[in-house]
Amino acid sequence: MFDLIAFIPRAIVQGIPLLYGCTGETISEKAGSLNLGIPGVMYVGGICGVIGAFLYEQSCGGHVNGFLAITIPLLSCLLGSLLMGLLFAVLTVTLRANQNVVGLAMTTFGVGFGNFFGGSLIKLTGSDVPSIALSATSRYFSRGLPFAGDMGAFGKVFLSYGFLAYAAVIIAFITAYVLKKTRTGLHLRAVGENPATADAAGINITRYKYLSICIGCMIAGLGGLYYVMDYASGVWSNDAFGDRGWLAIALVIFTLWRPNIAVFASFLFGGLYILYLFIPTGTDLAVKELYKMLPYVVTIIVLILTGMRNKRENQPPESLGLPYFREDR
Repeated sequence: MFDLIAFIPRAIVQGIPLLYGCTGETISEKAGSLNLGIPGVMYVGGICGVIGAFLYEQSCGGHVNGFLAITIPLLSCLLGSLLMGLLFAVLTVTLRANQNVVGLAMTTFGVGFGNFFGGSLIKLTGSDVPSIALSATSRYFSRGLPFAGDMGAFGKVFLSYGFLAYAAVIIAFITAYVLKKTRTGLHLRAVGENPATADAAGINITRYKYLSICIGCMIAGLGGLYYVMDYASGVWSNDAFGDRGWLAIALVIFTLWRPNIAVFASFLFGGLYILYLFIPTGTDLAVKELYKMLPYVVTIIVLILTGMRNKRENQPPESLGLPYFREDR
């Protein structure tokens, strides 16, 4: 029998990395930057958090301080993600390199970077299995609200998550508000729609593109940190992150570049990602594999439907993926 109370929390936990990646990519795309390096950024964010947590746990000798256990991996993650964002911004904004090529290269680089340092840490620990466990640090990231267990089903569905899960939702709604209701958001959207007109109006194109890319990458990197420290309980394994970064990029189109809609869409995709675990298939492995295809089938259908829409507000920013040459204005 389908257990909805058990399914919803797991779907939400699966959807949080997607929400971080989708929100970060939305900010970048609204300014006209198509960052296909988001999967690599999330990977780098995760491994940088792991490196920070590993070094802290090794230095404190088992006596972990809660504040430092959260702060050090968090700052390490944000710094690594910021550097990835700066790299993308320098190549695509300053040097005007092709955004698709740079994004794909950054994804390859990010995965290789994570696997190299992850493998190095695993060798340092002398582990018999190809993974590293940071359970002491993870305990502070995955800790839910203390009274969640006393509130039954409501507490399990709404109050049993770590602080990064609630931060993802808050960041998404704040992003939606800033993009739609503030002057900064208006300028950002203007840069993405028509940078020549925005430049003529006195808006600093380079500044907005740099900020949108760097902030977007820092937010996306938190998705990698959440996956390792909360979802995976502090266990890092090379190539374990899967294709969540690519699903996050597809989610941007699914949500029509609206982070507030991404909150619910990410949970939907998270549910589709694990649906095969909750639908009985017996010993028929072929049927289980078909259920595993659901997120990707839905993604393809959404891309087709989005391409068929004729409304201007449902289309991507007009200058998305295109370099801006001021001399051509």
